[in-house]
Amino acid sequence: MKVEPDDSPALLATREGVAKVQAALRGMGLDGWLIYDFKDRNPIGRSLLGLEWTTRRGFALVPASGRPRLLIHAIEHSSWRHLDWPRESYSSRAEMVEGLRALLAGCDRAAAETSARGDVPYLDLLPAGIRDVIAGTGVELRSSGDLVSTFHAVWTPAQREEHGRASEIVRALARDAFARAADRVSRGETVTEGALSRWIRDELERRGVPAQADCIVAVGPKAADPHYDPGEAGEPIRAGDLLLIDLWGAVHGNSVPADQTWMGYLGGELPPRIGELWRTLRAARDGVVASLEARHARGEATRGFEADDVARRIVADAGYGDYFIHRTGHSIDRDLHGSGPNLDNLETRDDRVLVPGVGFSVEPGIYIPDDVGMRTEINVFMGPAGPEVTVSERQRDVFLLL
Repeated sequence: MKVEPDDSPALLATREGVAKVQAALRGMGLDGWLIYDFKDRNPIGRSLLGLEWTTRRGFALVPASGRPRLLIHAIEHSSWRHLDWPRESYSSRAEMVEGLRALLAGCDRAAAETSARGDVPYLDLLPAGIRDVIAGTGVELRSSGDLVSTFHAVWTPAQREEHGRASEIVRALARDAFARAADRVSRGETVTEGALSRWIRDELERRGVPAQADCIVAVGPKAADPHYDPGEAGEPIRAGDLLLIDLWGAVHGNSVPADQTWMGYLGGELPPRIGELWRTLRAARDGVVASLEARHARGEATRGFEADDVARRIVADAGYGDYFIHRTGHSIDRDLHGSGPNLDNLETRDDRVLVPGVGFSVEPGIYIPDDVGMRTEINVFMGPAGPEVTVSERQRDVFLLL
């Protein structure tokens, strides 16, 4: 996997970055942001702080005003030397507890990577034991979710451009994969889910999106498992099959992946029931986008769970709510499943705001066990002028492949 070098300093290693975070803290009525890490347990905090290698518990406090401060283990000053902040060190556990109390002195409410009731598990990175220690200081912890979205999950202009390029590569490859399957079937040749998967993975790399690249190829009832893996062979693809292709990849390791799902039917006329399922999912997908656009036009923010509610209501009203078994969409940043807000009020309750600069998938699905699975997926970026669908073509109808 090609990874483009990123020589820019971590956000909190710059005075400008600290100033931006402090302004946000004051706007949210918070006294500080406490970032905790132990042996890479908090990748969000490590990225913001520019940490590379640690083996002991460390704490960084960015107050709403004044200089950030550190509490670190006595043997790990070298790992934190790039941060020119006042620091205290500890050796024993008792010293750590007292040091944490001193670090938080003057704070009543602080943000941290935590989530009440575990509603957003992607943010629930603070161990229960450390929460107990902080509770003993009298400090009230609040989720850092919207801070993480604003300062970690947002895309840079370069990432937006690279994601757009990846989106068009992924879109074109999906069409070519359907054409390849249809050609083999029409000529009476055997093509399996596994063989088509291997070809797609090879093409993702060859066409320029090798990072985090993979796919799901599933026919008929197999697609009722949303994360189906056909293995080396899987099922043969035959005339009369409904075919799902989900594929993703990024230009390089610091880029933002494109993630799309497309549907095709190995026949010349779509069965009415399949058409009904498709129209339901298309309405749910486009309903989410329309809701985001309308709320942006009114100057209203949208939270992740609210976007999920839009899609879930449309699917439920059509009678398929019990078969929509996953969230409507996941955050996408440098990771395919990113650290920003998800469109989710089912698996979790994601109350984070879809702030400008974040991106995510919109992918409602219907999965009827031992019968049929179907999904449509696009990516959306919250741009300065409102939500942007990042691919030039949304699938309007199931492709008729024969």
